[in-house]
Amino acid sequence: MSNLPQSLDYRRPARLCFSSTPPAVLRCPDGQSVPSKLHVVSLTGGLLSLAKPVSEGSLVKLMFVTQSGPVLGAAEMLTPINYTQQPFRFVALPRETQHRLHVAIQSSLYHRGAEDWWIEKYRSALKQTPPRRHRRSRAVVTAVSLGLLVLGSTLCVLHFHLLR
Repeated sequence: MSNLPQSLDYRRPARLCFSSTPPAVLRCPDGQSVPSKLHVVSLTGGLLSLAKPVSEGSLVKLMFVTQSGPVLGAAEMLTPINYTQQPFRFVALPRETQHRLHVAIQSSLYHRGAEDWWIEKYRSALKQTPPRRHRRSRAVVTAVSLGLLVLGSTLCVLHFHLLR
């Protein structure tokens, strides 16, 4: 198993939300198998529906199937939201499994509406494009403004001299 890469990008990762909750299975360290349903998943974790919550902080093996193939990884169970829903975070996923999960999430993004696709495209463009610098344009505007101010004051002085 490979550990998940730590990212400095603090934006929320893309998620796959299921309309019909697929089954998932938790394998606890004591060998117990806990059936569940998967509501949401991302490359960093997700949300499960359980008959009863698993102890917070428990390290489990999580198994479920996506359209791109099976996913099996190590997960840490987080604080339950309520009596039947509990989030988890992936602790380790094999590279091949990470790839399968990434493909499943990306394919769901393109099955969304056209507006969502453009939002994702815009976000990726922002991430790749370095911010522009506007120093030159500010300097040009300042120079032109100063020039117009000098020209205006010169014209006023000339106008007053001609009136005398």
